[in-house]
Amino acid sequence: MSKRFVVIWFPYLRTDWFTRRKQILKELPFVLTVPDHGRQLISASNPIAREQGVETGMVLADARAVIPSLQVLDDRPEISHRLLKGLAEWCTKYTPFVAIDLHGGLILDASGCTHLWGGEIRYLEDILTRFKNLGYHTRAAIADTIGTAWAMAHYGKGPLIIESKQQTAALMSLPAEALRIEAETVEQLYNLGLGRISGFIGMQRSALRRRFGRSILQRLDQALGNEEEIVEPVQPVIPYQERLPSLEPIITATGIEIGLQRLLGTLCHRLKQEQKGLKTAIFKCYRTDGRIEKIEIGTNHPSSNSTHLFKLFELKISCIEPGPGIDLFLLEAQKTETVSPLQEKIWQKTGGLNNIQLSELFDRIAGKFGNDHIQRYVPDEHYWPERSIKPALSVNEELLREWKTGRPRPVQLLSSPEQVQVTAPVPDYPPMNFRYKGKLHKIIKADGPERIEQEWWLQQGQHRDYYYVEDEEGRRYWLFRAGHYSDSSYQWFIHGFFA
Repeated sequence: MSKRFVVIWFPYLRTDWFTRRKQILKELPFVLTVPDHGRQLISASNPIAREQGVETGMVLADARAVIPSLQVLDDRPEISHRLLKGLAEWCTKYTPFVAIDLHGGLILDASGCTHLWGGEIRYLEDILTRFKNLGYHTRAAIADTIGTAWAMAHYGKGPLIIESKQQTAALMSLPAEALRIEAETVEQLYNLGLGRISGFIGMQRSALRRRFGRSILQRLDQALGNEEEIVEPVQPVIPYQERLPSLEPIITATGIEIGLQRLLGTLCHRLKQEQKGLKTAIFKCYRTDGRIEKIEIGTNHPSSNSTHLFKLFELKISCIEPGPGIDLFLLEAQKTETVSPLQEKIWQKTGGLNNIQLSELFDRIAGKFGNDHIQRYVPDEHYWPERSIKPALSVNEELLREWKTGRPRPVQLLSSPEQVQVTAPVPDYPPMNFRYKGKLHKIIKADGPERIEQEWWLQQGQHRDYYYVEDEEGRRYWLFRAGHYSDSSYQWFIHGFFA
């Protein structure tokens, strides 16, 4: 499949922007000016002013002599790039590859995209109509090369869709500046009577190089397709992307859900075939008024389960404002990973982190409440219980040491032990009762002690003798005595609660 490029030129980019902000300017001749050595120069003029003879570069005083009622506004040249970037991002509805042309336009790689609009004619018509509705004057052309499309958009007359392999015929009648060569070279060509491309396109390359340098040959080769022209898109091209245009604008949540389900089905089918799963995805809705609505999801494990992914998106669909209607849906898998067979197992001896159902549960919780509400803990290199665990950096963090499972541990562990009053026979018998928060608990069952020493490199505090106890209500607690009975400073603490 040959490459097809679209170049869109905005001849009145900044004046159109001012007109969109202040509609009354649509019917008035106005110009934008910049200061220059104590005078005001015209940096841009709207179509009405240009038709009456006011051109860029004129002195404001001369322009007022031509149009006494001329409206004057201070120019903001810095907004051009910001405007083009915003328009380029909006144009990703037509193709994933959109670049900014420094001459006030956009470059679209339309290869393999035009059929979604019913062909190149309807594709180009839709682009021009949408920009017209947004308030922008545009010219656009389609060709096999960026150079030819650019030349036709800026200087071409007649058909703006150049058939494949017809670059030479399309360029013959155009002026030399249509090749985007330096102004000095263009002046030399005109002085020699070679103002049209047809006058020098057939000349020997060595003669052109000697007289005009390498640049003119490069631009010719790029326009004719003999040399590839490299441009950088405003957004990296996503390899896993699906798009779904709508014949009629969608304004209901049901319509949005149907579009999302279709895109997920197609994308997940591709991912499964390549044994991949997505980690992050974004769903974009392009509205007819130019706005783009977005919702994003993320998963703990790479997933190609369309049903699960739809449930994650479903939590956020209510955030989408369809406005006057959505005419294009786009789904991007921004981050993907290879799915190993182990990730599809129902259970593993090493725990449940690779359990698909558990991973999907984490995803739903994170989607509804945020990732901050999911926390995993891993064992740490400490003896004392409150120091023996630490928050994991991620749900999938590898364990550097195994959990100690030789003795039971409470389901709820207090971050800091709380002092309690205990009655216990001496020297090392289990406690008989204890008072916690004003309530007396009579102990009917007990086991222990389990001695836990402090780390030798810390030497902080006394050793602890832990007991597992159960009161008359069947509730179980984890108590410990710090120090020996013989120590006058020994104390009792509660440290946790069993289920």
